[in-house]
Amino acid sequence: MVIQWYPGHMAKAKREFTEKLKMVDIVFELVDARIPYSSKNPDIKEMIGDKPHVMVLMKSDLADPKRTAEWIRYYDAQGIPAVSINAQQGQGLKEVMQLAKKVLQPVFDKREQKGLKMRAIRAVCVGIPNVGKSTLINRFARKNIARTGNKPGVTKAQQWIKYGKELELLDTPGILWPKFEDQEVGKRLAVTGAIKDTLLHLDDIAIYAMEYLRDNYPGALAARYKLDEDLETSESMPELLMTISHKRGFRDDYDRASKTVIYEIRNGQLGRFTFERPSDIKEKTND
Repeated sequence: MVIQWYPGHMAKAKREFTEKLKMVDIVFELVDARIPYSSKNPDIKEMIGDKPHVMVLMKSDLADPKRTAEWIRYYDAQGIPAVSINAQQGQGLKEVMQLAKKVLQPVFDKREQKGLKMRAIRAVCVGIPNVGKSTLINRFARKNIARTGNKPGVTKAQQWIKYGKELELLDTPGILWPKFEDQEVGKRLAVTGAIKDTLLHLDDIAIYAMEYLRDNYPGALAARYKLDEDLETSESMPELLMTISHKRGFRDDYDRASKTVIYEIRNGQLGRFTFERPSDIKEKTND
């Protein structure tokens, strides 16, 4: 299965983002803490140029905390300011603001030297669909201003949102890139919900995710679905899906079992998982 998804409105959003970039002081680049590499649009680096930016690892409540710490250290080593947050609970917002102020301190100093008054930081949120941009903005604004939804493609237009006198945020639609050179990236995006399910073979995605959990988080599937732990290694993934289907009372409804597994992985019901590590990126670079 080859995974691609690049609707027309994304090409438009990319053009508009580039046009609006000159209006902001800093870029908040949002990635999914479960897949920081796969959810990072490779086009954004070229789009933002030398504009100051902060990497924000979203959905940290669903990610493996040890691996999130690995990713923060990885970005720090690359000279990229990074912070992880749980926007649903409002955790980490102060850290985002503190990091933004630190990054922009040279800009503040220049403005002060010119005798200019301080003004609100103007920031833009950018990232792939369903990464949590609107949720973050609503947390900053302390009310539901930006539309949210647990599916990609909810935000369709840009909107400015003020946060007191300290911050002005520009929300933008999620932007994917025209082609996934690495299909592993596409699969990881599919597992975490960045690509519309209607475009996918969900049984393939469920099997991919289950294989990853079996190899990296042994026992997670068995614990959730009340299975004998040896089944994770002795049965093939299609067979294990059928076993889960029977355990859940779905009889032989393979598709329903696939949807259930994906939904429960995405919502943290099996635990907190991260589907890639910085070492994976280094290995690919060295290949």
